[in-house]
Amino acid sequence: MQEEAKLSKNYLQNETIETVYFGGGTPSVLEIKELEEILAYINQYFKVSENAEITFEANPDDLTTNYLLGLKVSGINRLSIGIQAFQDVHLKKMNRRHTATQAIEVIENANRIGFDNLSADLIYGLPNLNEDEWIESLRTVFQLPVQHLSAYHLTYHEGTAFYTWLKKGTLKELSETESVKQFNLLIDEAEKAGFEQYEISNFARDEKYSRHNTAYWMGTAYLGLGPSAHSFDRISRRWNVSHVESHIKGIESGSSYFEEEILTEKERYNEYILTHLRTKWGIDLEVVENEFGSGYKSNLLNQIEKYLQTGNVLLNNKVLTLSRNGLFISDEIMTELMII
Repeated sequence: MQEEAKLSKNYLQNETIETVYFGGGTPSVLEIKELEEILAYINQYFKVSENAEITFEANPDDLTTNYLLGLKVSGINRLSIGIQAFQDVHLKKMNRRHTATQAIEVIENANRIGFDNLSADLIYGLPNLNEDEWIESLRTVFQLPVQHLSAYHLTYHEGTAFYTWLKKGTLKELSETESVKQFNLLIDEAEKAGFEQYEISNFARDEKYSRHNTAYWMGTAYLGLGPSAHSFDRISRRWNVSHVESHIKGIESGSSYFEEEILTEKERYNEYILTHLRTKWGIDLEVVENEFGSGYKSNLLNQIEKYLQTGNVLLNNKVLTLSRNGLFISDEIMTELMII
């Protein structure tokens, strides 16, 4: 990690680092001493803001009191906790090691220790997850001292147990009608609890947005360190090899440990559309014209017209945003707006 940080120190052109994120995967395999060493390397090779958001991703069963205390002392100031559900039957189905009770206790314990920027993850669209259970999970998380919620629909990725069960016919995928109903409940319950939906799957109380993810959606340059990590400097995108040994050997031998592509103007435009329309800040028509030209702006307005007419997209002060109904067909809209 230290050598990769050293090799990459010029990637962000000495820009001040505003966020540091430990995840995905399981960064909790790190001992506190190892975590402190990594943070020391980052501060050594990069200019890190004094009030940088430093997030650590973990599952409830990894966050013992001693580990939480160590994280707090090390400089971690935001936790993203993968709860997923508050019913043990669904947690067992997802092969999670924690129970619903443990999840609640960990969040309360983290808050007592002094973490005042806590995020929780939930999953909806689970097989056999009924409306009452989903409401129970939402109301439980909103009663806890969390400031942020990320809620995602279950995706059947090839190679996962859910995908295998689906193909074998041993489980039945939740209907689209039920999935839409659960998404509606998510938005309604979040609003009742004072959580703002600032991105399709993300909600925050008192503007405690994820600064890290928001920077990604706003097109800020970022650097990823470690196997499979991705980086973006506004001009190009690169991704590290996924194989751990190949990644280490590449760094040690001075050979390439990543692949890279230079983004074309169309690709940069598509990135802008895909990332910005997801958020409450939307697509700024003036930015489109200034960054890409009047031709792109005219094309966008032509493509978006039918969605403006149906009310799925709103236009206010030269900014395009998704309406609530538009959220349900966001993939369709974004695909339509991309230039292939």
